[in-house]
Amino acid sequence: MTRASGPLAGALARGTVVLDGGLSNQLAAQGCDLSGGLWTARVLAEEPEQVAAAHTAYARAGAQVLTTASYQVGYEAFAARGHDRRATTALLHRGVALAARAAEAADHEVWVAASVGPYGAVLADGSEYRGRYGLTVRELAAFHRPRVEALLAAGPDVLALETVPDPDEAEALLAVLAETGAPAWLSYTVAGGRTRSGAPLAEAFALAARAPQVIALGVNCCDPADVLPALETAAGVTAKPLLAYPNDGSVWDAATGTWDPPPARAPWPTAAWHRAGARLIGGCCRIGPAGVTALTRGPQAG
Repeated sequence: MTRASGPLAGALARGTVVLDGGLSNQLAAQGCDLSGGLWTARVLAEEPEQVAAAHTAYARAGAQVLTTASYQVGYEAFAARGHDRRATTALLHRGVALAARAAEAADHEVWVAASVGPYGAVLADGSEYRGRYGLTVRELAAFHRPRVEALLAAGPDVLALETVPDPDEAEALLAVLAETGAPAWLSYTVAGGRTRSGAPLAEAFALAARAPQVIALGVNCCDPADVLPALETAAGVTAKPLLAYPNDGSVWDAATGTWDPPPARAPWPTAAWHRAGARLIGGCCRIGPAGVTALTRGPQAG
């Protein structure tokens, strides 16, 4: 089976597409060391075959979209560790190539999404869950532009502008996206009915809804309980397909570099998410291949 034969936007118009799960937890399950500020990018640089194996595990679990290990790859962060721009560009290209290889080996159609994480992810201090970095929209665009261009040069099917904590960063990403004309989804990380920076969700979603290159918008890396209210808000400002890929309800502790898990895993009422307009559904941190397989069995009641 080759990679998906048509654009992801067309598949979303026909029905639900299942995303993969968290790359970090799968790499950890494979015995990889994710310590340090580069996180999964460290494995991409040092053990690329482990990244390939993680992608393959998700494809075998039924994922129809594989997300690259580029979330935390930034030119500045890698320069501080002795990598020049050429080496970092090659690393971004490697991330797309590894996901593409797993997609081409799958027994079903699979799209490759190039992950573009927020500015805060590269800082590795948990600030992607706060936003408001003190940078202007123009400065944020200047940060994102080189890696977006590098990722697109490697030929992914779509960009995943993900875990965006505030509308300022969304505006910057959308400005860069408009320069490229490439298709993308944009996904906010949310809590309590607002973006992580505290901005109103309706305004944040409306910003992305106006961008013609955005093929879907929604939420990721949030508590499952926050998904449905966010999707309902998004549906009030756009007719575009929506997306949801929460974590398991855990909270990231940047000081210790660990997740604080919930007392019990919250239910995923995916049927209700689907009714609200979600057409791209998967898992984020701490959701593994078994969770993806469960999603391929169809919407759960709710």
